[in-house]
Amino acid sequence: MDDIKDENMGLENEETKGKEINKEEIGNEENLETNNEETENEAGNDLQKKIEELEKANLDLKDTLLRRVADFENYKRRVDQEQKSFLSFANESLLLNILPVYDDLERSLEHADEQANYESLKKGLQLVFDKFTKVLESQGVTKIAEKGDAFDFNMHDALMQKPDDSVPPHTVLEVLEKGYKLRDKVIRHAKVIVSQELIS
Repeated sequence: MDDIKDENMGLENEETKGKEINKEEIGNEENLETNNEETENEAGNDLQKKIEELEKANLDLKDTLLRRVADFENYKRRVDQEQKSFLSFANESLLLNILPVYDDLERSLEHADEQANYESLKKGLQLVFDKFTKVLESQGVTKIAEKGDAFDFNMHDALMQKPDDSVPPHTVLEVLEKGYKLRDKVIRHAKVIVSQELIS
């Protein structure tokens, strides 16, 4: 009997120990769950902070982009206005140089009636013409094509050819309308008559 009691007590002790172990395991599991929850909460807080930082950075970038776009639009509008203004008044200096010639021409016409002197009118017109030539030269305008020049299709338009054995073939015989260059660019081709190559 005593043996049975001892066995029963041993079993009870083992059950009690098992229950104590289970309580410890449950306590450990609860501790683990609490730790996991704390870790998850910390991770969630870190993640929330990151999201807030990224949202703030995103808003800053949007604000910067909108400012840059507005600055560019303002710059574009200002450049367009300056360009329009420049184009409207681009020929102002040329006109300021031409106006005195225009005034001289007007005065010559007024005096032409009073004097009725052909010679003085011719001199006055020659002075106006010379002054006008200087204005054009000051702006970089020069005449092209003179009688006796070699024909150059870059500067001349040949309206017709004439046989002429006194000059080499393709020589300008007559200038019907003078041509002009603005610095290095031909702005009007000269209309000319050129000598024809003679066939023997």
